[in-house]
Amino acid sequence: MRISTNTVYEQGITTIQRQQETLLKTQQQVSTGRRILTPADDPIAAARALDVSQAQSANSQFAVNRNSAKSSLGLEESVLQSLTDLIQNVRETTITAGNPVLSNNDRAALAAELRGRLDQLTGLANSTDGSGQYLFSGYQGNTKPFTLTATGAQYSGDQGQRLIQVGAARQIGISDSGVDIFERIRNGNGVFVAAAGATNAGNGIISPGSVVDPAALTGHSYQINFSVTGGVTTYDVVDTTTSTTLSTGNAYVSGNAIAFDGIGFDIQGSPANGDRFTITPSSNQSLFKTLNDLITIVATPVNDAAGRARLANGLNLALLNLDHALDNVLRVRADVGSRLQEVDALDSLGEDLSLQYQQTLSQLQDVDYARAISDLSRQQAYLEAAQKSFLKVTGMTLFDFI
Repeated sequence: MRISTNTVYEQGITTIQRQQETLLKTQQQVSTGRRILTPADDPIAAARALDVSQAQSANSQFAVNRNSAKSSLGLEESVLQSLTDLIQNVRETTITAGNPVLSNNDRAALAAELRGRLDQLTGLANSTDGSGQYLFSGYQGNTKPFTLTATGAQYSGDQGQRLIQVGAARQIGISDSGVDIFERIRNGNGVFVAAAGATNAGNGIISPGSVVDPAALTGHSYQINFSVTGGVTTYDVVDTTTSTTLSTGNAYVSGNAIAFDGIGFDIQGSPANGDRFTITPSSNQSLFKTLNDLITIVATPVNDAAGRARLANGLNLALLNLDHALDNVLRVRADVGSRLQEVDALDSLGEDLSLQYQQTLSQLQDVDYARAISDLSRQQAYLEAAQKSFLKVTGMTLFDFI
């Protein structure tokens, strides 16, 4: 069979180019460290690598979100710690205000200190994060949540909780509503509020009371009316919700338990004729109102036994409300701490996932250097052989013999 000179050249050049192409591809694999240079090299592995890369990118973004969540929650924890210290300081001041050796001027100084604490409380409640968003305004991050009023504070935010995606299937709260922290606080003993009448002339002091029979609770409001006739003190118990008198002419003994409809308490001292004490169901009361009421109590001058009783009753109720406020703040702090702990756990899981993604991508994409270098040496030998054979074949012409 005759082969033209043109065919010899074309086939020789084609063979050399193919060997060069193969050699170049291997050189690129060795230099880049990647087995797959284009999807055509391994379509299945390339598609799988794309999926893994996207998952790795999402995992990296979740890590960024978790860092942001830790920053926000850490700031909230710091503010709640300051709030805890404030409540404890106010409680200590309240106990100090009950010292009988203090004068009206002394208590006026304490009231001024408490006003400063109220301003500090407002500042904490209106705290912002690094981006200027209010921590405790719910979804309304740009809205100042609390404004002081004559009786407490007005809340302008909402009850939402801002969330951030910290995992493929997990969103976590990075804020808390001011309603939950500063306003949704049960007053009294948590079930009912035992209080003395504002116009009482005697020195009766009522205890916070407790539930003695949960099954007998009615949730009604009551009034205990005292009468003093001929040196004998008695009291009547009236259900003001139903306008029903439960009992009349009950003999009063200072410190003895008074119980009805599942509740129990005692009154110490000597109530005057016409004095009244009330029992009302507990409701939510803001920390601002508790502190505002406390300032009013401490600032009011005490000039007689009735004034001392009003001070004692007011301070006792304030201490009870402050304890509930402190418990509520500690509850929120515990919840924030659990969220921080969860973010740390998700961080650890995210690091493990990142390592797994890197290993999977390495298995799919990375070149086997031992094999690639061996192939490179072999392909270089093939190329040299092709070049030498081409020279030999192209040299076999009649022109060499003429």
